[in-house]
Amino acid sequence: MRLMRYRTGFGVTLHKRLVRQSTCLQRAHDNNMLGRILLPSIFVLLSYGFWASSSFQDISAGVALFLFGMFCMEQGLKIFGGSGLQRVLAASTDRLWKSLSFGIVTTTLMQSSSLVSVLTISFLSAQLIGLVQGIGIVFGANLGTTTGAWIVAGFGLKVKISAYAMPILVFGVILLNRTSERSKGVGWVLIGIGFLFLGIHFMKEGFASYADTIDLTKYAIPGLAGLLIFTLVGIVATVVMQSSHATMTLIITALAASQITYENALALAIGANVGTTVTAVLGSLSANASGKRLAAAHLIFNVVTGLVALVLIHPLQWAVNGISDSVGIAQDNYTLKLAVFHTLFNLLGVLLMIPMIQKMADFLEQRFREETGDFDRPRYLSSSALEVPAVALHAGIRETEHLFRNAQTLIAHGVCLKRSLINSDEDLQSLIEPRGTVIPIDIDDIYSKTIRDLYGDLITFLSKAQVRATPELAPAFGNLRRANTEAVKAIKAVKHLHKNLLLYMRSDNEHLRREYNRFRVRTGSVIRELQALYDTDDASLRLLALDQIKVGVLYGEQITQQNIDTLISSGKINANLATSLINDSNYTKIIVDALVDMTEAWNKALLSDDTLEDILSLQPEEIESIAGQVH
Repeated sequence: MRLMRYRTGFGVTLHKRLVRQSTCLQRAHDNNMLGRILLPSIFVLLSYGFWASSSFQDISAGVALFLFGMFCMEQGLKIFGGSGLQRVLAASTDRLWKSLSFGIVTTTLMQSSSLVSVLTISFLSAQLIGLVQGIGIVFGANLGTTTGAWIVAGFGLKVKISAYAMPILVFGVILLNRTSERSKGVGWVLIGIGFLFLGIHFMKEGFASYADTIDLTKYAIPGLAGLLIFTLVGIVATVVMQSSHATMTLIITALAASQITYENALALAIGANVGTTVTAVLGSLSANASGKRLAAAHLIFNVVTGLVALVLIHPLQWAVNGISDSVGIAQDNYTLKLAVFHTLFNLLGVLLMIPMIQKMADFLEQRFREETGDFDRPRYLSSSALEVPAVALHAGIRETEHLFRNAQTLIAHGVCLKRSLINSDEDLQSLIEPRGTVIPIDIDDIYSKTIRDLYGDLITFLSKAQVRATPELAPAFGNLRRANTEAVKAIKAVKHLHKNLLLYMRSDNEHLRREYNRFRVRTGSVIRELQALYDTDDASLRLLALDQIKVGVLYGEQITQQNIDTLISSGKINANLATSLINDSNYTKIIVDALVDMTEAWNKALLSDDTLEDILSLQPEEIESIAGQVH
């Protein structure tokens, strides 16, 4: 019966894994099919446009340069996401108004609400911020993206910005060739600004050329039909370009060249606002439940805001006219009026949704829950976290701590100790004399469910992050990889120790039983001491405590070796038992040493530099000397 239950349970588990893998493969296949159809179609349409019209070439080149400029700016701004990111986020998002301001400012700097949304998903997935804070940032990002329309309409169309683009590009390239990471970051930003200016110039010139040959306004559609159709066009354009800012720039330049009507431009702006959520939704696909909640909040906000703008389109136009008259915007200056409209309906959406933030967060937390099942999965890792090295490091640290908790539980049960006992104040030395209580576990099964997949995903994530990391952060990812490897090393040693431990910790030979119980106590004591160390925020205290633990571990090894020698020389155990005891003593040494080494590597990853470690940490020979003196 036991064998049947095992086979049945194994079959169910295997079936679940196969279903999950099949779903992932089907999703990947669908995405590949979509890519094979969509990309060639876009190429064919573009090729026809290039052949049919030189003006179309200018507009397309402008869009391409604009998007490339945004990419360059993103690369530069990511370099400045350093080790102080967590402190900055904590100080900048601890109040709702601060979260809104953070979203406005960062989107104004990056000129991409989509990027800010994706980065916010990574912050949330790594638990750098909470859901309410993330929703506040997304709301602010929607307001921040309206500054792009003001810049293009108020400055880009009235000044020959291509004249500024060339010197900016030159300065950017010079800085990009510097060795300093910060200089390279500034260089990328300047190059991005230069290409943004060139993109706006080419779009403006392209639409101006159309005015002499083709009048696109004859395709204008008035009334409700035009409102809905052009809203859909705005959505599709933003989905294709993956940037509402690029779509708005295209709309403004076309409007300035009188190639679209003002009413149709308003509908396009609404569509662009809704379409920008696609990037966030795509960025959440690889995120955990927290990231999916934020992407859903972004989608809800933009869809609701878009619907409100469509329903109130005429009252909003009256409000735009009133605001424009009061600030001196001419009645026929439709580009600036479009910027006013873009800001107004986004502000209206924020005002409507702010009172609902907490209810929205509660609903989304109920709707999107962490997946539960037989196999533990990563909780903090996401592909979006890899975009910023500091976020990737924080996610890696949190996930490593997650693996540590699983590993320590498995190791504790492997030496027949309950975690509740280790976490208590009970003296573990009292376990040495009596017969131990057996905790029946299948180490291989638990390892496959709680460690193996988690470990594989973590190592893959850390390897990718280390390649992308700055020189300052790259060693931290290497230390986290070593920490996880040491944790698995300890588990494998427990597997070897477990069989003999179950047999001899209840032996009638009190001398043998005592030594095997000492293996258990040594392991449990180290886990208890390391757990206290994990809860310490002070880096200097962690280093000093870790050295103290190392001294205790070495002293325990010396005592064990002395006891084994005494038992052998006195004839209290035979040769076979002595061999088992020596081997299992070595396994215990591997376990406790690996536990200490994984914690040391984890602690190094937490430190921003090695200066403190060099000053406070003891050298190996000093640890041996202290342990010898204690002995």
